[in-house]
Amino acid sequence: MKIKVNKGKSTEYSICLEPDFENLKKALEPLETKERKICIVADSITAGLYLQPLKESLEGCCRQISQFVFQAGEKHKTLDTVKDLYEHLILEKYDRKDLLMALGGGVVGDLTGFAAATYLRGIRFVQVPTTLLSQVDSSIGGKTGVDFDAYKNMVGAFHMPSLVYMNLETLKSLPERQFASGMGEIIKHGLIQDNAYYQWLTEHGQEIADREYDALLYMVSGSCQIKKHVVEQDPTEQGIRSWLNFGHTIGHAVEKLKEFTLCHGECVAIGSVAAAWISRERGYLTGDELLQIEKVFQNYHLPVRVGGLEPDRILEATKLDKKMEAGKIKFVLLKRIGEAFVAKDVEDRELLGAIRYICEENVHE
Repeated sequence: MKIKVNKGKSTEYSICLEPDFENLKKALEPLETKERKICIVADSITAGLYLQPLKESLEGCCRQISQFVFQAGEKHKTLDTVKDLYEHLILEKYDRKDLLMALGGGVVGDLTGFAAATYLRGIRFVQVPTTLLSQVDSSIGGKTGVDFDAYKNMVGAFHMPSLVYMNLETLKSLPERQFASGMGEIIKHGLIQDNAYYQWLTEHGQEIADREYDALLYMVSGSCQIKKHVVEQDPTEQGIRSWLNFGHTIGHAVEKLKEFTLCHGECVAIGSVAAAWISRERGYLTGDELLQIEKVFQNYHLPVRVGGLEPDRILEATKLDKKMEAGKIKFVLLKRIGEAFVAKDVEDRELLGAIRYICEENVHE
């Protein structure tokens, strides 16, 4: 399956959803890589799983392949790692017409994209996402970046990929917790823009849990279509792209305060429940809809509460969100399931009420 994304200036890139790496070489043909060099960037875990089969699938499609492998983990998504990648590219004499290939999850994709955006003022890169979270979220839309100290994605750039190639077979070897993390973003997509897709997710949990190929293809392509629609209309987050941040303001605060011991999708789920609570308080959602949203996240093995944090500390951490504008948080709420909007008038008392709700010990049954 192929999805076309318009990235502006009369250019576009393809999102290819495939059962293996077999068609990657063909997908690269429009990029005219025959006389170019490709640097595959991977972390230590992904390299052990997929680097060799990826290199074999690329045989004959370019002049030279090199690899840059860094230690796995969010704590290595830093400018220091980017500096090491720059050094590799300089020593291997990569020029502006060569390209990078990000093999891995969101950490690899974000870091590789940022290096591509800034090396020689910008070279091409290809996303080969291997986790559910990266396939439906970070690989699409051109947001790149690295963390700065404890601040997530604080340094970054918008730099669109030239191709996104998804081997859905990689999802079958994904640990359960990582798979669930991806579901956090998928459920969010339905909540912000497609009620029918959200309802489909509520009805096909078993096929998704069994990782049936047809269910994975429908689910991943559905999320990609939603993100494509938003990104095409607002590539640099001046308007509706902010909707994609639903659940992220409080979610990022929790993620940071828990020192990244929770997965990103787990924090998105917790933050989404908090945002849904404010939406309920403002009369947009019913109490039953709030409880249903919680139940859907729980059914996909995602938390809807967090322990061990003081509500006031979470509130303080939300003020450090990079999406602040003129001292005000751009907070995404739901007008109804399937329709998001940005509120710039969310007060601290509302935030604190939502935070206290997700810090409760009891979970609704």
